[in-house]
Amino acid sequence: MCEMSAEAPITKENLDTYLKELAKQFRKLNGKSIPAEITLIGGASILINYGFRDSTYDVDALIHASSAMKDAINYVTDSLGLPNGWLNEDFKNTKSYTPRLVNHSKYYRTFSNVLTVRTITGEYLIAMKLMAYRQYKHDVSDIVGILREQRNSGEPMTFEQINKAVTDLYDSWDNLPQNAQGMIQSILSNDDIDALYEAYAKEEASAKDALITFEDQYPDVLTENNLADVLDHLLDKQ
Repeated sequence: MCEMSAEAPITKENLDTYLKELAKQFRKLNGKSIPAEITLIGGASILINYGFRDSTYDVDALIHASSAMKDAINYVTDSLGLPNGWLNEDFKNTKSYTPRLVNHSKYYRTFSNVLTVRTITGEYLIAMKLMAYRQYKHDVSDIVGILREQRNSGEPMTFEQINKAVTDLYDSWDNLPQNAQGMIQSILSNDDIDALYEAYAKEEASAKDALITFEDQYPDVLTENNLADVLDHLLDKQ
């Protein structure tokens, strides 16, 4: 239920290869005059725009295309030996999803003159991660990683920027997890952001390992409704 298992990782380099092949196949099926647009979300956007993540395991996306895109995705899956769902729209079923995301996306590349790829970056990606806030994923370490790169580039992100993104996407902090605003303010005020990144990354890896072990021992027990409680119990035992 919580999808703890992982396939071969997707890197920035092979992601571009997959998208190029996808565009070629879509153009072959649909013709060169009908465009498509994909907005990459989450881990794929991290890979493209930042340097602190080496890989992801699937590509969450918002896809605006004709039905030929589904056939193109299936072709790339089979021809390149990729796992089913390597490119998917499951993100639409999560609480982080809002159709407003596309309005705040950033142009990345156009492949084969038909497939435009956009990404989510900066404060809007942080707002999404704050809404998701999964201890067993990279949500908090991704937030810290983005803030660290912004700080190291000489353009530190402000709370005002993040506040605007939260409002643009989700209307109010009241719609985010209860501790989200306090957590981001604490991260922004932390002077040792390198150590903070390492600490969160370690905590997330530990949480993920605990859930994988639990799921191996008790298959089909975890659900979206009980996952947080189970994880809290496992971490308390540690």
